[in-house]
Amino acid sequence: MDHSGHGMMPDLPPFTLGRGLEWSADPFFLIACLAGLGLYGWSVVRLRRRGDQWSTARTVSFAVGVLTIGLTMCTKLNDYGMVMFSVHMVQHMIISMLSPILLLLGAPMTLALRALPTAGKGRRGPRELLLALLHSRYMRVITHPAFTIPMFIASLYALYFTPLFDFLMGSQLGHIAMMVHFLMVGVVFFWPIIGVDPGPHRPGYLMRMLELFAGMPFHAFFGIALMMASEPMVKTFQHPAASLGIDALSDQGAAGGIAWGFSEVPSVLVLIALLFQWYGSEQRQARRKDRAADRDGDKELEAYNAYLASLSGRQG
Repeated sequence: MDHSGHGMMPDLPPFTLGRGLEWSADPFFLIACLAGLGLYGWSVVRLRRRGDQWSTARTVSFAVGVLTIGLTMCTKLNDYGMVMFSVHMVQHMIISMLSPILLLLGAPMTLALRALPTAGKGRRGPRELLLALLHSRYMRVITHPAFTIPMFIASLYALYFTPLFDFLMGSQLGHIAMMVHFLMVGVVFFWPIIGVDPGPHRPGYLMRMLELFAGMPFHAFFGIALMMASEPMVKTFQHPAASLGIDALSDQGAAGGIAWGFSEVPSVLVLIALLFQWYGSEQRQARRKDRAADRDGDKELEAYNAYLASLSGRQG
């Protein structure tokens, strides 16, 4: 299937879910997905071989996250997404709001730091470089809410309501760049909120919830704007092929409904994950306090026994 531009796409039959899920791989995303799964699997095996444990739930989460990217970019959803606004919006929502959450819950950076060998004293290997990047000024900037929230919003309004979207959709390279951008914006937006990997910006749980809900209403407003428009707003999808059997304005309305409705899905998923993380954090703190109290109690008992021993010595 030729992705070199909207005008060069061959006619497609009317969209159905069955057709959309047929295999039609984008080579870039296919290689990236296989590489991601391979590196993650190698790291897990490396840990297990040396007797360390790694959460099965994290492995499953990361694998499903990669599979959602593969589903979005390596099936005919990608072909139909080049000519139908509604299908494109499904791609956008999955790759920017579902895939990042699943990938982040897989803790790939933590796994890499545990799997990579240390370079030795005074040397910098891959592990040391990764650790330096995670705590760099660059990461502090791109994971700060003053950057992540405006970027999350701009990825909708500044892209779709300017000629930039049509320019990017005009070539395969531009389309790949746009999808990678959607994925990375989702990662940096959700990382400070639910990411379990180490990072420079890690606010309290209440602030994380506020960050989450600060960005989501703009998705709803964007969807409503598309649904209420009286004419097609994106040139790429203005003149759908007759073989698709769709009306451009109706398809745009469907795209708006998808953008509006989909914003609720990650909100619920992230909120559930946050509540579990918060509960786990409170449990860990309680256990630490109990251990500290036990140690203090032991010290008090030892001091009391020493005091009794000293009294006994005096009496003797």
